[in-house]
Amino acid sequence: MRLLLVSDTHLPKRAKVLPPQLLDELPRADVVVHAGDWVDTATLDLLEDRARRLIAVYGNNDGPGLRARLPEVAYAELGGLRFGVVHETGPAQGRERRCAARFPELDVLVFGHSHIPWDTTADTGLRLLNPGSPTDRRRQPHCTYMTARVADGRLDEVTLHRLPRRT
Repeated sequence: MRLLLVSDTHLPKRAKVLPPQLLDELPRADVVVHAGDWVDTATLDLLEDRARRLIAVYGNNDGPGLRARLPEVAYAELGGLRFGVVHETGPAQGRERRCAARFPELDVLVFGHSHIPWDTTADTGLRLLNPGSPTDRRRQPHCTYMTARVADGRLDEVTLHRLPRRT
C-alpha cells in the first residue's frame, strides 16, 4: 500500500495551486494523508475527487467550512498498522514523549503545523512523521512532501521529496 503524506498546503495564501509533482503522485497513492492547514475547501474537494482514499484533519488556519467537514484527529488501520493524523503536536522538545503518551494505541502519527519535515521514533515505538509543506517552505531550504509504503504490518520506504523552488 503506497501512502502520500502532505500537510500545510495553505492554498491560495502561499501558492495558487498544488505543485505538479505532488499532483502526479495522487494516482500512484492508495491513501493520501493530509495533516491540516488546507485554508481553502477547493483543495479538500480536489483531493477527495482524485484520491482513492483520503484521511485528513483540519489545522489551526482552517475555518468553519473545513472544520465542519474534517475531524481534529483522524484514525485509520492501514495494512496492519494503526495510524493517527493530527495537525499540531506542540514544540519539538519532548514531542516523542508527549505524542506517545497522548496516542499510546498508535503505530504511526502523521502531523503538520511546523512546515519542518520530521521522522523520528519514540521509545514506545511510535513513528512520528511530518511531511513539511509542499507550498510554504518557511525557514526550510525546500518545500516538501512524503511518500511511504505499508506492507505486512510494516512501514518502509519513507521518503522525503523536495520540490523545486517556484519562480
